[in-house]
Amino acid sequence: MSRIGKLPISIPNGVDVKIDKRKLTVKSQKGELVYEFRPEIEVKIENQEVLVLPKIKTKQTKAFWGLTRALIANMIEGALNGYEKKLELQGVGYKVEAQGEDLIMQIGFSHPVKIDKVDNIKFVVEKNIITISGIDKQLVGQVASKIRKIRPPEPYKGKGIRYVGEVVRRKAGKKAAGSE
Repeated sequence: MSRIGKLPISIPNGVDVKIDKRKLTVKSQKGELVYEFRPEIEVKIENQEVLVLPKIKTKQTKAFWGLTRALIANMIEGALNGYEKKLELQGVGYKVEAQGEDLIMQIGFSHPVKIDKVDNIKFVVEKNIITISGIDKQLVGQVASKIRKIRPPEPYKGKGIRYVGEVVRRKAGKKAAGSE
């Protein structure tokens, strides 16, 4: 049995959860999220708690049971507090600026790189740090990953775009390798 799926999810004040057939809607003042769960899973609301239960007991259903519970918990947490990821630009001449709701980055290419606005995602720029925030955990992580993928940190000089607090293992260059 799923250990995660068994746990009830409490609905905090300020968050409204509704179920319509196989669609679960989570609303708050920050926004609205919709999730369509699988037919093998049953979702109920009782006593200000969301309960996730399996209809059929198979090995796959157990996995979907825990997944569904985790996704619903993330939706409620996001509607209440929101999520954010921070990216840091490191390199000489690397800079980023917000132009309206888009991002313009100078990251060592011959042209500036433009990142278009994504629905329900907000960009905030402070010096060389980009803060990506929103209520959908998956979308925030996906946008941050897409931006990091443009210029990932390289192991020799450490230049590139990295998550704040990420440690990049540095390699010795040719000079250090040849001196042995």
